[in-house]
Amino acid sequence: MSNDNKTSSLEKNNNPELGGLDSEIVASVEGGVEVNAAGYRDQLKRQYNLIGLAGIALTVDNAWAALGSSISVSIANGGPTGLIYGLIVAVFYYSFIGLSLAELASSVPTAGGVYHWATIAAGPKWGRAVGFFTGWINFYGWMFDLAALIQITSNILVQMYATYHPDYVGEAWHVYVAYILVLWISAAVVIFANKLVPYTQQAGMFFVLAGGIITIIVIAAMPKQHASNTFVWNSFEENNVTGWVGGVAFLTGVLNGAFTVGTPDSITHMAEELPEPKKDIPKAIGIQIGLGGLYAFIFAIALGYAITDLEALLGSSNNFPLATIYAQATGSNGATFGLLFIILLSSFCCCVGTVLTNSRIYWALARDNAVPFSPLFGKVHESLSCPVYSTLFVVGVATGLGAIPLGSPTAFINLTGSFILLTTVSYAIPFVANMATGRKYFPAGPFHLGKFGYVVNGLSVLFIVFFDIFYCFPFAYPTDVETMNYNSVILVGVVALSAIWWVLHAVRNYPGPKVMHLYIHDDSAPLNQTGFLEKVRPKNKSSPAEKSIAGDREQ
Repeated sequence: MSNDNKTSSLEKNNNPELGGLDSEIVASVEGGVEVNAAGYRDQLKRQYNLIGLAGIALTVDNAWAALGSSISVSIANGGPTGLIYGLIVAVFYYSFIGLSLAELASSVPTAGGVYHWATIAAGPKWGRAVGFFTGWINFYGWMFDLAALIQITSNILVQMYATYHPDYVGEAWHVYVAYILVLWISAAVVIFANKLVPYTQQAGMFFVLAGGIITIIVIAAMPKQHASNTFVWNSFEENNVTGWVGGVAFLTGVLNGAFTVGTPDSITHMAEELPEPKKDIPKAIGIQIGLGGLYAFIFAIALGYAITDLEALLGSSNNFPLATIYAQATGSNGATFGLLFIILLSSFCCCVGTVLTNSRIYWALARDNAVPFSPLFGKVHESLSCPVYSTLFVVGVATGLGAIPLGSPTAFINLTGSFILLTTVSYAIPFVANMATGRKYFPAGPFHLGKFGYVVNGLSVLFIVFFDIFYCFPFAYPTDVETMNYNSVILVGVVALSAIWWVLHAVRNYPGPKVMHLYIHDDSAPLNQTGFLEKVRPKNKSSPAEKSIAGDREQ
């Protein structure tokens, strides 16, 4: 083949506007090695089809169970009226976020997700720094989500015991013991039974869908008396006991709805374990928000009509109000236990899926040398098809986070709020960067917003900024130490920790992810060279990114 023909072929393969190689999983060929969209050879088995991916999406989201289990976040913000309408608002604005994430995943499907997309979107000058901070913010956000979900599952176990032991007096350390058991069992499944995880997530999807239907029917049919239509649909003012005026109380209470559907990026981190990620991830995100939101809406209505004593749900003494609602609805210990068992099954599968997601996020950071001891945490145990050390690190951090509720009655609300705040900030960064650079660095995937991209991305950012401000408000007014909201403090702390690590390590030793080599091209540079590198470094000097690429070729 002539040199001209080689150059023409290379230009076609590397030009982002042409979508790269005609493959779902091969983005380029580096030194004879096929590399995926993240710039690496595949190390994880591509074992998930669309059904398995949808199973993970619905199970990690676990929407109706998340809504009921986190009802303590918003029940004081207008009772069932605030709960239902807050959910509708959350589903509406998360739909825009989901569309924006689906477009990026369809273009560049990598385990790094928003971390890699922010790097690409910010361009050659700022991509390395912007992506670094985005990746860390997203990781911390998911760590708070994992802690919240394990806390929920642990509370379910304790409440199941309490159902048949009326004299039981709960202690915070009882929940923490259950927390440790649930967390480390979930980790064992992810590490040692990774081949079975697709089946556990399909089982989780069954528990979410079938369990949701069974639960809704039971709490709708069993009560001897139901709440009035006025109580369910029009009792916001009389049931707003936060001290805030109506509008502020409602907007802060939307946090419960956000926690219900707030995991649209979870499955994007599974991209390197899918045969057709560009097509399947957008579909699964749609299923997650659409079907999950619908189930949660119907469940919220059923819960509203099942409540007969709202006062019993309020106060710090009630750690898990959902169990109280079940008891009010059924009047039976057996039925209450059975309903809790259903939600336990779906919640445990959710915990497994979330440990899986978190381990992939940290592993993606580690293989790009963005974390301490990156060579260790970037390893994959190929026979287990699992980044074992990253998984153990995630579980170790979660073990520490689980101890926070031992000293704070409002810790759970801070866990859920920090998850939403941090993850949505990590979504907003690539959306803003993508618009600022003219949406030019991402090749059009099978799902592309086209001319509506600016509108959808822009609305996503506006919704995120608007609601995140209210999620930082104190939970009650006037406030005290117990009702103080520490979400903003946690956000600042996360950014500060990331900045310290940037100065100590990343400035000199972090080359940036390999997606920069694949997708960021300077228009003035030849397409058969690493465009952004040609512009920002002197001639005849190898960059850290190129050294990293060369190292991967040798593996």
